Amino acid sequence: MSETVIQPGTVWLVGAGPGDPELLTRKAEKLIRAASIIFYDALVGKGVLALAPPSAKLVPVGKRSGRHSKDQRSINDFLVDAALAGERVVRLKGGDVGIFGRAAEEVDALAENGIAVHICPGITAASAAAASAGISLTLRGLARKLVFVTAHAKAGEELDLDWQALADPKATLAIYMGKAAAATISRELKDAGLPGDTPVLLIENASLPDERLFRTRLDLLALSAQAALEDGPALMLIGESVRQHQRVNDLSFSFAIPPRKRGPFCH
Repeated sequence: MSETVIQPGTVWLVGAGPGDPELLTRKAEKLIRAASIIFYDALVGKGVLALAPPSAKLVPVGKRSGRHSKDQRSINDFLVDAALAGERVVRLKGGDVGIFGRAAEEVDALAENGIAVHICPGITAASAAAASAGISLTLRGLARKLVFVTAHAKAGEELDLDWQALADPKATLAIYMGKAAAATISRELKDAGLPGDTPVLLIENASLPDERLFRTRLDLLALSAQAALEDGPALMLIGESVRQHQRVNDLSFSFAIPPRKRGPFCH
């Protein structure tokens, strides 16, 4: 445990995983329990925050689309001020710190002030979503590449992505924050050559008790996202690897209830 105890005036950027506290790394849990102050994102699960010691101060600094509570510069200042005051600082970020978490900006701000900063990685939402669906994000011969993409754009700006590169039939696309851009994603990927029947899996609240999974296809993505997704954080998995989802579900059902062993209440 000596490697993970937080020294006063030190900051740890900690990946809180997709929400389920059981998906935290052992190191992340030790860091949370050792913190005197925790700055946490909106997507950090309540079960994760419950691991903090009663003496720790919990400070929400979450940013959600259209509901930003703190700008990034303010968050940087909070971290610097807390560290200079001698706190044992944990900055909790949903998923993995290094995937669309703006970790580099916080590391730079702390380093500029001579503050020691360390990173504890976490499970990203794409991994949790694939696990819930019972699929692999890569498939030998069919899905040789895994691409993480954020579909979040600033207000009033178009989504600027290399659609030709993304429309690779041998890749799995994990698209974060893509709910509002579902129509654009569908149109641009089809225009770039990805077939309309390419399978898509929509996952909302991955790993949490209210998790929802919805199977669709690329040409129906806009309609499906509007109909299936609610207010929770959502992820899109696009590609041939997603076809496993139906096969796994069918196999799971057949193994769970073998025809020869059905009871009197099965029809």
